[in-house]
Amino acid sequence: MKKRVLVVATSRRTRGGITAVVRAHSQGEHWTRFGCRWVQSHRDGNPLRKLLYFATGLSEFLLLLPFCDIVHIHTSNYRTEIRKRIFARLARLAGKRLVVHLHSSEPELSVGGRHRDVYRYSFTHADRIVVLSQSWRREVIRAFPEVASRVVVLENPCVPPLLEHLPFPEHGGVILFAGTLTPRKGYDDLLHAFAKIAPRHPGWTLRFAGNGEMDRARSLAHRLDIEERVEFSGWIEEPLKSQAFASASIYCLPSYSEGFPMGVLDAWAYGTPVVATPVGGLGEIAHDGHNMLSVPPGDIDALASALERAMDPATARRLSHGGRALATGRFALPDISRRLADLYSELI
Repeated sequence: MKKRVLVVATSRRTRGGITAVVRAHSQGEHWTRFGCRWVQSHRDGNPLRKLLYFATGLSEFLLLLPFCDIVHIHTSNYRTEIRKRIFARLARLAGKRLVVHLHSSEPELSVGGRHRDVYRYSFTHADRIVVLSQSWRREVIRAFPEVASRVVVLENPCVPPLLEHLPFPEHGGVILFAGTLTPRKGYDDLLHAFAKIAPRHPGWTLRFAGNGEMDRARSLAHRLDIEERVEFSGWIEEPLKSQAFASASIYCLPSYSEGFPMGVLDAWAYGTPVVATPVGGLGEIAHDGHNMLSVPPGDIDALASALERAMDPATARRLSHGGRALATGRFALPDISRRLADLYSELI
């Protein structure tokens, strides 16, 4: 008999990593096998819209809760956890098995962290706590030693590309940044680094595909005198997202902190060379010069140098092959789906 799993996460229409992860999971074999149902608890918008969406999601959750076996909650920063903790309490009151899936990229769980106790109920009452990397597993166990046996690592999945990657150009190309423009993502570092090398590479452009601090980024591009070489696409969905990754010559994410960025996984799936900071889960699998070029967070000179290295077609092809090997191996959707199915089977 098909078992039902209630997957509590942000809306399909919400911009961000959790939505991308759950959308990828929904394409896996486990989704149908276990009768997964996506309960959408949050959506972008004004406070009233958010409140109405939360109330609707909570009502749906309460209607379906008696008929499910597992509640799988995707959570992130402490604001998200405050909302999701309500679902966790209801799941435990109903006697359901509870999976808490952490996507946070902030050091909120560190011993003494001011938001650590926000997570306490969900983590100490969960049957399994899913994290994206070994480094985050250690972080959770340091914060809550009593849950050590219940913390498991499950990487985010790579979804097979929809388009073929364009050949690497000999001269000129596009450097792509995809994600929310916030200081944590290092978009301003990327603008400064590109300004350093732009005069030597007149055929190259920089493209930002995301929302966030757009006006501030445009102003900085103007001050750096590269505004004619920088494109701001805003947040893009399929099929434009696939076109952006397929046509990009380099994907760059100079973040200061991450869980495990879906943008890098998308780039690997498309065979797009990656230049990134080895933060979060990336630090555990980054092989500099093989599957990405690694730069220290905040080091603009190193970032500029790495971008120039990635412009070389031979280097680009080597990075492309290394990334594709990860996308079709360790992070392949069928394998991630099988591991998640095994987790559900253990609980049921």
